[in-house]
Amino acid sequence: MATSRTVLVTGGNRGIGFAIAEEFVALGHRVAVTARSGDGPAGSMTVRADVTDAASIDAAFSAVESELGPVEVVVANAGITRDTLLMRMSEDDFSTVVDTNLTGSFRVVKRATKGMMKARFGRIILVSSVVGLYGSAGQVNYAASKSGLVGIARSVTRELGSRGITANVVAPGFIETDMTAELPDAQQAEYRASIPAGRFASPTEVARVITWLAGDDAGYISGAVIPVDGGLGMGH
Repeated sequence: MATSRTVLVTGGNRGIGFAIAEEFVALGHRVAVTARSGDGPAGSMTVRADVTDAASIDAAFSAVESELGPVEVVVANAGITRDTLLMRMSEDDFSTVVDTNLTGSFRVVKRATKGMMKARFGRIILVSSVVGLYGSAGQVNYAASKSGLVGIARSVTRELGSRGITANVVAPGFIETDMTAELPDAQQAEYRASIPAGRFASPTEVARVITWLAGDDAGYISGAVIPVDGGLGMGH
């Protein structure tokens, strides 16, 4: 049995975040999720938090620490989209997405490393997107926020790598979630045609890469970007 850890997943109430939390629970870890509404999977602790608010992040961590112990694994997954073409994108559309996806991850990582430094152990996993380095029309804000996570992971690796802390990025491609299910059939077919694997991933396929990165076998991997995209992005 692998070492049991205290894990916190942000945005763990639906989609990929829910699947990530579920997988950690199944492996016997102590799991908490943050959510603005809704709940994480059975067997996890749900705390209310908004990643755009440092005080609410701090309170969420404190609640998890008192209930489950110091957070050893953090998965920064919370994210939003406000897709529109550059010409129509307002400054608010841009800054809101960056504040949630990029600065939100910074707030979470900063708070998480307090306990990790003390323990001389930590796993930081940032959920990016194939779009972060592949680019996507209508997603200048989202792509900027997701590529920025690579800079965070690599800088944290250089700062904290000698203290038993790793920081990595997972970059999913198209995943079967409620969001992709709402796309018109023709658009889904077009997307599938562009993916060498010829299909979308299940959320569990992303979750299992993340649980592996958090585990004992991945201690010498840091600053990496691991694509889970069926070959769409090809090694970014």
